Amino acid sequence: MSDAPRPFGESVGAQVEARTQLEARLPQPPVGHYVATVGKHRIGLPLVQVRPDLAIALLETTSVYLDFVVACGADLADSLRRRNADVVVSAATLGIPVGAAVAKALGLHRQYVLMKTEKAHLADALVEPLTSTTTQGRQMLRLDRRWLPHLAGKRTVFVDDVISTGGSSAAGLRLLRAAGAHVVGLGAFLVEGDGWKGALGAEDAELVHALGRVPVFRPNGRGGWQEDWACCCLLYTSDAADDSLR
Repeated sequence: MSDAPRPFGESVGAQVEARTQLEARLPQPPVGHYVATVGKHRIGLPLVQVRPDLAIALLETTSVYLDFVVACGADLADSLRRRNADVVVSAATLGIPVGAAVAKALGLHRQYVLMKTEKAHLADALVEPLTSTTTQGRQMLRLDRRWLPHLAGKRTVFVDDVISTGGSSAAGLRLLRAAGAHVVGLGAFLVEGDGWKGALGAEDAELVHALGRVPVFRPNGRGGWQEDWACCCLLYTSDAADDSLR
């Protein structure tokens, strides 16, 4: 057996269990195709089945053309401009390209990122629990304490790729407010259905600026999928889609 230290004291059993869960969440072949409108732009998205009764149109901002992300980021920045933000914050991983594009379009020189992966330099981070329906236990959003002076009292917009259940967005807002940030806007390329409004609450739902809206998809009884625009159910987040459902 290797004498190499195990990361953060994790047992072999825990590592095997984590690997098993990860492999169970690996993306399946697309079950269809959907063309989404994102501001002035259209993009074809694969339908990915995430449960027997549920498929989603998956936007992976790390896999699409950079021109698309930059153009949509500029559009989202325009919709957020009147918020007069001092700071842009995003969430890893698929939110990072969105945050970079929005910050650049707003004339800011950087973004700040909420992390989910445990890193040595985040051992003393501010944390906020985040529950996922496909991951055992709770995940954590982490904010590096080095950034607290850059956030405290600052007009802050939190941006992401997609808002779905609203759970991740709500956790991000709680974490930013715990850091003393004055949250003035919440932006996304897409929102999915309407269920996120309940998770955010009426006041925070009013902060949302999105460039488009997509449904989720339900079995149509004929071997295919049909659009469901109400989407008030709890969905999922996964490492495979890296929380594009938020």
